[in-house]
This record gives sequence, structure tokens and C-alpha cells, in this order.
Amino acid sequence: MKVLVACEYSGRVRDAFIAAGHEAMSCDLLPSESTGPHYQGDVLGVLDRGWDLMIAHPPCTYLTISAEWAYKDVQTKKMKPGTLIGQARRGAREQAIQFVMSLASAPITRIAIENPVGVLSTRWREPDQFIQPYEYGDDASKKTCLWLKGLPRLEPTAFAPPRLALSTDGRSYSLRWGNQTDSGQNKEPPAEDRWKIRSETFSGWATAMASQWGSLA
Repeated sequence: MKVLVACEYSGRVRDAFIAAGHEAMSCDLLPSESTGPHYQGDVLGVLDRGWDLMIAHPPCTYLTISAEWAYKDVQTKKMKPGTLIGQARRGAREQAIQFVMSLASAPITRIAIENPVGVLSTRWREPDQFIQPYEYGDDASKKTCLWLKGLPRLEPTAFAPPRLALSTDGRSYSLRWGNQTDSGQNKEPPAEDRWKIRSETFSGWATAMASQWGSLA
């Protein structure tokens, strides 16, 4: 199978398909963080190269439902320098949606588009399934959407158990995975590369995609 992994700089999904015996190439505006076939540039320029499968991870900055307050024209919160607000942010969201639509309409028989819960569900269509990293052996919780074309739903492979976290009032427990604080927030502290760390595909997902979707060839 000839596989294109769009918007991936880590090489995790690409390398999982290569390990399974497929021809795979990752593509991103950033260079690849691991050695392997990688096209650094605009993925829209390589969609017509005869791919059998594309797995796309479009940037989610303006597609998620977090920071919805930033789309308002009048702001009262203190923001990091360079943060888009108001009309500029709304325009960036429209561009992000159009980019996803370009990926979805690519001349490729099998397509999977991955993104966190966000505006695509209302501006495009409901996802075909939701996946969690803990369903594929990773000690983490991150509800993620998959929009599928010509592909079956991804089947869970291995369950990573959570831990019990006691509530602050000491009256109840809740389930937490390794990437969460006891309050349910993400543990990753603020940093310049926080967005990169949080956007990397979990290894369990990559292996499952290569094993299950690669077998369709």
C-alpha cells in the first residue's frame, strides 16, 4: 500500500506503516523529527501522486472548541503576544476548515482525518468514530475524532487502566490516566513547544492504523 501521512512531523504513523511493509511518506511544513521518507512543504501539492491511503492530522489550533472567547472582537483577558483574536481568528478558522475540506476531497480511495472534538462536527459532518489512547495501550486520555472514507472503524487493541483520584473534598473518586492531573486537566505545563507535544499521534493509534488499515491492501 502507498500511504501518505499528512501534517505529521513526528514520523510515528509513517514509521508504523513502513514497519508493516508499506511504502509510506509523511508530509508537514516542519522537518521530520525521525529519519524516513518525508516531504517538507504544502501537502496539497502532493495529493495526486497515486496514494492508496491518506491519514491526515490537520492543525487543530483553530478547529477545536477551546478558547472560543478569543473569537470575540472585544477582549478582556490577557493573552500571549501573537494570539489572533476577533475577525483575524475567525478568518483563520475559515481557512483551517477549507484546508480540511481540501484533504477530504483528495483523489484518494481511503482517507482518515483525525482531530480533537471541535467545529468540524457542525461545520462539516459528525465524525465516524471517537477514539481514546487508553483503548490502544497508551496511559492517556484524549477524546479524538476520526472522519473516515473507504475505511472501517478502528478497533481497540489493548486497554490501559486508569488510576482512582480522590476528589478535593475527599468524598468521591474519579478515573484518571497518566496525562491528567487529579482535576482532569492535562499535565503538560505551558511551554513554547507544548502544542507540538500535545499534537503527536500516540504510538498505539499508529500501530493500530498500520495493522488494521494496512491489511486492506
